[in-house]
Amino acid sequence: MALYRNGSFGDDDWQFPGETEPVPATGKVALAKARLIAEWPKLRQRNAGAGVVLAAGERLDGLQEIIPHLRLVVVHVAKYADGRHFSTARLLRDRFGYQGELRAVGDVLQDQIVFLTRVGFDALDVTHPGTIGALREGRIKAVRHHYQPASREGTETRPGPRPWLRVSETV
Repeated sequence: MALYRNGSFGDDDWQFPGETEPVPATGKVALAKARLIAEWPKLRQRNAGAGVVLAAGERLDGLQEIIPHLRLVVVHVAKYADGRHFSTARLLRDRFGYQGELRAVGDVLQDQIVFLTRVGFDALDVTHPGTIGALREGRIKAVRHHYQPASREGTETRPGPRPWLRVSETV
C-alpha cells in the first residue's frame, strides 16, 4: 500500500495490531473501534498516540469522549460507489472538531481524491495502481471553484461580492 499525505508518498509510522495480537508497548497504535473503547483507560496514558480504525459504515457512537484525544482516525472505503466515508469525515471534522490525521483506506480511486480532501481527509492509503501513478505524476486536477464550504474552510478563500463562492487550494 502507498500512503499519500501532504502532497507526497511516505512511510507509515502507525501500528495496526489485529484483534488477537497484543498492543505494542511503544509506538503509535490504531485499533478497531470496539477494542479501542474497551482498552481506552490504559491507551489514554500512552504518550505515542492512539488511533481508531473504522470499518465501512461504522458509526461514531461511543467515541464522542475519545475523539479529541485521538491522533489518527482510519476510515475504510468499502467500494467506489459507497459514500458513507464522506459523511463520517464530515461529522468528524465539523461536528466533533477532530484535528488529527484522517485517513481513507480501501477502494480509494483518483476520481474521489478531490472530494475526499474537501470533506477533511488528509491522508490516503492507496492500493489502486492507476491512482498511485496519477498522484505520483501530478495528474489529478482539482475543480477549485465551489458553492459549498469544505470541512476545513481555512483552505479556501471567498473572492468577490458573492459570499457563497469559494476558491480552494489545489490538491
